Amino acid sequence: MHTVVVGTSGATASDVLAVARAGARIELSREAVAALAAAREIVDALAAKPDPVYGVSTGFGALATRHISPDLRARLQRNIVRSHAAGMGPRVEREVVRALMFLRLKTVCSGRTGVRPEVAQTMADVLNAGITPVVHEYGSLGCSGDLAPLSHCALTLMGEGDAEGPDGVVRPAGELLAEHGIRPVELREKEGLALLNGTDGMLGMLIMALADLDVLYKSADVTAALSLEALLGTDKVLAPELHAIRPHPGQAASAANMLAVLKGSGLTGHHQDDAPRVQDAYSVRCAPQVAGAGRDTLAHARLVAERELASAVDNPVVLPDGRVESNGNFHGAPVAYVLDFLAVAAADLGSIAERRTDRLLDKNRSHGLPPFLADDAGVDSGLMIAQYTQAALVSEMKRLAVPASADSIPSSAMQEDHVSMGWSAARKLRTAVDNLSRIIAIELYAATRAVELREGLTPAPATRAVVDAVREAGVAGPGPDRFLAPDLAAADAFVREGRLVAAVERVTGPLQ
Repeated sequence: MHTVVVGTSGATASDVLAVARAGARIELSREAVAALAAAREIVDALAAKPDPVYGVSTGFGALATRHISPDLRARLQRNIVRSHAAGMGPRVEREVVRALMFLRLKTVCSGRTGVRPEVAQTMADVLNAGITPVVHEYGSLGCSGDLAPLSHCALTLMGEGDAEGPDGVVRPAGELLAEHGIRPVELREKEGLALLNGTDGMLGMLIMALADLDVLYKSADVTAALSLEALLGTDKVLAPELHAIRPHPGQAASAANMLAVLKGSGLTGHHQDDAPRVQDAYSVRCAPQVAGAGRDTLAHARLVAERELASAVDNPVVLPDGRVESNGNFHGAPVAYVLDFLAVAAADLGSIAERRTDRLLDKNRSHGLPPFLADDAGVDSGLMIAQYTQAALVSEMKRLAVPASADSIPSSAMQEDHVSMGWSAARKLRTAVDNLSRIIAIELYAATRAVELREGLTPAPATRAVVDAVREAGVAGPGPDRFLAPDLAAADAFVREGRLVAAVERVTGPLQ
């Protein structure tokens, strides 16, 4: 099994995906253990002094004015975890919780938090054992970090609350730790606070969304090309010299992908045949511009994620010169904004895909295809309601594109009077990504059927490869009406799992 070694200088997106989705094991580097021990010495020295230090010998948030005596500090750290583990609603997905915990461990190992090495090792042990704390949907405002979600994770480290075992069964965390020989941690000064104060949940969801959207944007280029082909459109609008004079890199990449799919097609270029038209509709002709803008948004979001992965987010932090200083780095605005940006771009990509599907089904605009791609229109409804489903998904995508980060609800007696709502932005983006996959799958279903209905014309080799692969995956081609939901589900899995992109790349080579 792949092993991820956690050092002091952050982590990579591939590390996060390996731990969250592939169950990679975790090891702490010697460098990280040494940094943890050195930072802890600084915290212990401050704890021994009479002067109050936030997070070490004071209360938290609006209660930070109270100086806590040494005999109450262990209780203080336990209490902050227990009281902040106040989430409600459905359970958050296992991969999200694993990403959340790993990213918190990444920051802890930076040597900037003052957490003892044994606490960090326990975090790694819990992940390696396949124990997943129960984290709930609601509880984070995305400022002072993802407080409630991280608190539920810290509660598991203490042997309290509920967690899911490697068998998928939810049980008391203390039982699971004991079964795997893991000793619950007894938190000391600052450690409870340090386990809670990060943007780790929203960052983990951003990294996973970026990985999923990378596949979906390539998939959308493929389905756009198939729709252009099925509509007998022209590929001249994809010429590199046209995109060079508007040098957005995402646009050029999308156009190049579409050209690669259409290479050798016998369907393109027939727009002047029976019903001459000067130009294709915007949903066909402007596909690279829309998908390309989304790709450039992905690039910006990836840059933000890389910066955040290199960050040590905590408050207060232990600086290299030994100072322990309060700060505002836990504010989730940088991550929240790009999560919302991605939801906007995904909604527009879904919207343009739906317009192409609708055009394929409308006999007045499909240039010779049967109504709704039906076998016997009137007796058969064809893909009429598949487009209804797609439209419903697009409408939902538009609602999900409303930014969460534009909102703020003050908390903690107005001490935390401006929050990012980044967790909420991440949660709705996950739904948007799922819906985008379904939307692209419906376009794929319609476009492959339409290509097959163009009798006497030869599709591009890449298109033929897609049609063959999707039929092998159990998605039916043209014919009388059938129970459609299983076909659409199979098409969705084909897109979501990257099999659509793989089928094309076996002919074209890697897409951009």
